[in-house]
Amino acid sequence: MNSTQVWFITGASKGIGLLLTRLLLQEGYCVAAASRNLQQLISAVGEDASERFLPIFLDITDSDAVTEAINRTVAHFGGLDIVVNNAGFAFVGSMEELTDQEFRRAMDVNLFGTANVIRAAMAHLRKQRSGHIINIASAGGYVAVGNIGSYAASKFGMVGLTEALAQEVAPFGVRATVVLPGSFRTNFLEEGSLTYTRHPIGEYESYKVLQGMSARAGTQPGDPGKLVAALVRLSHMENPPVHLILGPDAYKMIMDKREQDLKEFEAYKSITMSTNL
Repeated sequence: MNSTQVWFITGASKGIGLLLTRLLLQEGYCVAAASRNLQQLISAVGEDASERFLPIFLDITDSDAVTEAINRTVAHFGGLDIVVNNAGFAFVGSMEELTDQEFRRAMDVNLFGTANVIRAAMAHLRKQRSGHIINIASAGGYVAVGNIGSYAASKFGMVGLTEALAQEVAPFGVRATVVLPGSFRTNFLEEGSLTYTRHPIGEYESYKVLQGMSARAGTQPGDPGKLVAALVRLSHMENPPVHLILGPDAYKMIMDKREQDLKEFEAYKSITMSTNL
């Protein structure tokens, strides 16, 4: 088998996952591409894809299936180097509107599914003393937006998880990065990736948020081709960042939020500092 880097990518049948899979195959990498829509993935990549392409049907919320997929990748290619946790979607709805099932589904896919992949991959990366885990979060994992709180919760969680993971795995020569993209021109704002709560309450603004997000589909400023190229560049960094912001819009959102936080912290500093014995 080709001795180049071996990548494992979730959510590979569309959007960023699909573009990254195509780019890596074009550039000679080995790619295990996982998706719940296997035929869509195979059709999108091409029926005559090279032996460096391993399409895998996978529901990342199934821990045993994830372990089997990772083991299959290692057995097929002889190793594993880069893991990209890309699968995810968003429920639009206020906290009161979202059912327990909806909220848990968002967390299961966006956060717990990521954790399943990390656990399975680390069993190999730790032993080989190398590798890089790249978790695709969002600027919405640093700056929360109302009426899409389940998405924010899962992506905020991914940021914290990655920060802890980076510390845990550094002694084994493994790196971890959380990517915080802004608005890129993919199909994320279309049906399938964006889902509206089944139990709306008219007093909230959630439907307006859904309309606004849907209206932006196809007009996002970010170039997804440049995003996936940045991910490949990231994989070759000797000392990669733990956090990587992608997109001028994301950078502004996050920097503005940090400034607002600092002002709030300082405004209530007297209370903060008054609580010791």
